[in-house]
Amino acid sequence: MASQMTAEAVWLGFNTKSFSKLYFYFKAYVLCILMSLGGCATPDVVPSPRSLVVRSGARIPPQEDRVKEIDTWVRIQQENIRNDPTFWIIGKPSSEEIYPWDSLRISSDTAEVFAPSSVPEAWSVLSMYGHFHLMQKMGRLGEFLPEAIGQNGEEAEGYQLEKLILSRLSDAWLFGRSAYDISSYGPLDELLYAKENGYLEAFILTARSGDFQLEKDLWTEQNPGKTSEYEAWFLETFDRKPPGMREPG
Repeated sequence: MASQMTAEAVWLGFNTKSFSKLYFYFKAYVLCILMSLGGCATPDVVPSPRSLVVRSGARIPPQEDRVKEIDTWVRIQQENIRNDPTFWIIGKPSSEEIYPWDSLRISSDTAEVFAPSSVPEAWSVLSMYGHFHLMQKMGRLGEFLPEAIGQNGEEAEGYQLEKLILSRLSDAWLFGRSAYDISSYGPLDELLYAKENGYLEAFILTARSGDFQLEKDLWTEQNPGKTSEYEAWFLETFDRKPPGMREPG
């Protein structure tokens, strides 16, 4: 048996037949890593990460120690998504490449996030976006995003919370792409490359200036020239303008 999963086996299990339904209820589960002697790998065994590259040639080098650290909390969160009976994470199939915040809907104990039919395994990470926000609504954010809880016990909110969530989402995508060879998915690739190149704030505040206008104005004032620098970097890396600067349609 192979020692690593392929993209077809999917890093966090996913049944692509679910896309034949309008909605599917998905509880992500962690598949066992097959060993050469058979059976399941121990939880701390992670495939050696590979470098990532996009069409422009921009690369992210392999980061073995970091990937192992990410693995520890990704497993805990995915186990909760799979096993906790107190909530639902719903994936609505979509043929479009949609940023996670554009599809998030929360109602009571349920979070809905679009799931890309072109890269179904990306749902393993996108489900976590809905989970983070649902845990915040349920008063359980500290279990899965402890850095969002201040020393006085107050939770981060608004832009600060979103930045922490998207930072985690970027790390989870790095983990899936580099360790388990998940296929490229544009919106998450952009998030990942932005964070790894020091443009996470620029990415969020440019894409979502309507949601965080005060934070965008303050950031622009404190970082003169950074918006133009970010736009030039994004164009060079992805051969198109960043989200928030594109022509409608």
